[in-house]
Amino acid sequence: MSSTTPSTNAVAFPRTWESAAAPDARVRRVARALVPVVIALVTFGVFSTALDNGFVDWDDSVLITKNEHFRGLGWSQIRWMFSTILMGHYVPVTWLTLGLDYVLWGMDPAGYHFTNVVIHALNGALFYFLALRLLRASTSFGAFSLHVAAAVSALWFAIHPLRAESVAWVTERRDVLSGLFFFATLLLYLQARERDGAARVWRHAAAGACYVLAFLSKSMVMTLPALLILLDVYPFRRLTLSPRTWLAPDVWREKVPYLALGVVAALVGYWAQAANVFITTLTTIPLGGRVAMVAHSLWFYLSKTLLPTGLSPLYELPPRVELSAPEFRLPLVAAVVITAILVALWRRWPAGLAVWAAYALLLSPVIGIVHSGHQLTHDRYSYLSCLGWALLIGGAAGSLAVAYSRRVISSAVASAAAVAGVAWIAALGVLTWHQAGTWRDTETLWRYALESTPDCSVCQVNLGTVLLNQNLGALALGHLERALEHRPDRMRAHQNIGLALARGGDVERALGHFRRAVERYPDDPSTLMNFGVSLMKLRRPAEGIAYLRQAARLAPNDPTVAGNLASALLETGRAAEAVEMFRRAVALNPSGSYPRYGLMQALLSTGDMDGARRELSFLRVVDPPAANAVGPLTLERW
Repeated sequence: MSSTTPSTNAVAFPRTWESAAAPDARVRRVARALVPVVIALVTFGVFSTALDNGFVDWDDSVLITKNEHFRGLGWSQIRWMFSTILMGHYVPVTWLTLGLDYVLWGMDPAGYHFTNVVIHALNGALFYFLALRLLRASTSFGAFSLHVAAAVSALWFAIHPLRAESVAWVTERRDVLSGLFFFATLLLYLQARERDGAARVWRHAAAGACYVLAFLSKSMVMTLPALLILLDVYPFRRLTLSPRTWLAPDVWREKVPYLALGVVAALVGYWAQAANVFITTLTTIPLGGRVAMVAHSLWFYLSKTLLPTGLSPLYELPPRVELSAPEFRLPLVAAVVITAILVALWRRWPAGLAVWAAYALLLSPVIGIVHSGHQLTHDRYSYLSCLGWALLIGGAAGSLAVAYSRRVISSAVASAAAVAGVAWIAALGVLTWHQAGTWRDTETLWRYALESTPDCSVCQVNLGTVLLNQNLGALALGHLERALEHRPDRMRAHQNIGLALARGGDVERALGHFRRAVERYPDDPSTLMNFGVSLMKLRRPAEGIAYLRQAARLAPNDPTVAGNLASALLETGRAAEAVEMFRRAVALNPSGSYPRYGLMQALLSTGDMDGARRELSFLRVVDPPAANAVGPLTLERW
């Protein structure tokens, strides 16, 4: 049997025939041209609310707003993009698109969000073409039913609320971009299977190039070669229970380059995480816990696909991950039962088991076997892994269209089903519009997260930090203390509680929290700095300066650390040392007013009046109100 010819006894959905009134070839061509455009436009419209979003202090701050290395497409930026593993990812192609964004939009977040939305809209259109090919291989739908099925599949994928995190968060450019090249790889691979000679070779070469771009955008696509093998099992039936089919050279010859690239992608992904010391050890989560996480993930994304409510930017890893815990026991039973049912139905409904296998396969890099971070699951991990569910939904829609064309169901039933389907997809669009808007700013994000997951201690800490930065210490303190009530092991909360207390004047209590933070993070510069400043306020200068010097050694390029150490030196009468340290702070932050003001004071203490006057002239440029306030009291009376 030809590899491109569907089997007559292995079907995903009932094999039926269209009515004699099926659209002609011209209508099919128009549909083929217009449907993906409509899908892309609808997708863009649903996610257009993200254009009003800003950057959020949830990785965006480290990767975008405080990162000057990616800003542009010059040689220095490109060299950095191809050498960095910032935050555990090697994604040079993603960085190239962000660099282009900077060239086009500067630091306007609307431009970055526009690029994310456009790429995702293109992905919706590409998935339509991919769905056409896969559904054609697994069903006998006529032209109209096939286009209906593919369109529903693409819309279901593109406007589902689980996509919001990947699209509405600038940091997750890597999701939508790797998805773009993932779809391109699959489409070119499927085209290559249908051709011979040079055309086949060139399409495999193009597919391989797209695959390289995909894993250099995000390494999660590492499992694509295994997916290609699964497609040969179903729907193409090149690989069967007969051992002879698995030994056929032509099946594996075309897979070798993809398998090699997949291994490279896996190694690069693991290296980037391990080099940042992000990999969770087996001591923290033992093998039994890993099994529990696998089962939970398999159930979580399926349930959220069917009922996408209570979504959150963070589903926190519990203190202990054990199979005996209720939150893991039920998913384990569900995963085993679903697998058993689909295996039993394999001959009658092979699409079910194939989709379940593809789902587990695409999810496997983040399913818990290898783990990093605070999360148990993330919405963004569904971006590619849940494509199979979209195909099943589309296939069901196509089957209804076939049933109506054969008069198996009445027009009333067909109309009711169509209305219900349209309402369902429209509801998904409304939910997605709302979900994308929750990424508008940092405070909105974490307030929404706590509405969805009120026991999330990291979410409490993050919202408390936002409020603390707004000088709302009392409100911040409430969230930070609740975080410790839920998770006493969240030692980072102690630092922010200390800051809130210190700003409120209770330095003695603040010191206790800073001490606990320092004991847990003895090499963290900001923790050491806050501890040192608190000791200075409590008239313990020797201890305070020691901690501040240690912080400065660990963070020699941090202007805040340098400024605080300089102030402590000046306060203890070491004016000459203070001048040098303030000069370092000014060099690190030329536009900051505090280092300039401190340097003026230090220069006055050493008797350098001319130097102080020069700093006042600079201060008039960077902070005129501050210069006007201090000028009469310091320099201009001379």
